[in-house]
Amino acid sequence: MDNGNNDIFDGLNVNSGSGDRAARVRLRVLGISYSQIQNGAYALILAQVGGPYRIPVVIGGSEAQAIALKMEGIIPPRPLTHDLFTSLGHAFGIELTEVFIYRFEDGVFYSELTFTDGDRTVTLDSRTSDAVAIAMRTGAPIFTTPEILAETGFELEDLAGNVVSSSDSDDADSDTGELRAKDDDLPGISPVRTPKLENYTIEELKKTLQELIDREEYEEAARVAEIIRRKENPGAE
Repeated sequence: MDNGNNDIFDGLNVNSGSGDRAARVRLRVLGISYSQIQNGAYALILAQVGGPYRIPVVIGGSEAQAIALKMEGIIPPRPLTHDLFTSLGHAFGIELTEVFIYRFEDGVFYSELTFTDGDRTVTLDSRTSDAVAIAMRTGAPIFTTPEILAETGFELEDLAGNVVSSSDSDDADSDTGELRAKDDDLPGISPVRTPKLENYTIEELKKTLQELIDREEYEEAARVAEIIRRKENPGAE
């Protein structure tokens, strides 16, 4: 019962919840690539946990930057919007318990964020790109429905024609629930990375990385950080 006092959740546009939460599929962040569907946009690739399906979600450049920075472990000199949102929640004792992608309509994915402060639980509508960016910063799980997975997902096959599942094809980070994709894993989608940077030495790449961070060019910095990771750990792929 509401006691009439001011509450951290008061005034929010609170949803009662959408979609069927009984049967759900957990997803992981696989990676980001250029979108060939929409100029200037990116494709966020979500992978079915323990299964072969991948879901491409078209997102904007700023959201792609926020997700790529977290994937590469790059900490910007000043907090981005999703970092600030996460810090605000922590300061007020609010926990993001899950992200639920509950509807797909006219090419748009609809998502909900579920929060709790220990006493109340609320569900808020969100763009999927923002929801995923915040989930990556809080470690909250991401779910969707089997129907959305069947409608929008695609399966990967290895060179022998076998279906590849996320459990045996990707490098999982157990702390963040993230997965990194190989370029060949994303058919029909151009990779984000700049090929000629591969010719740089590690020292040159690290210098370039620092310069990009100083200029707050975080999207390009994420690409350079990924190339450094590959050069330093060539046997990890």
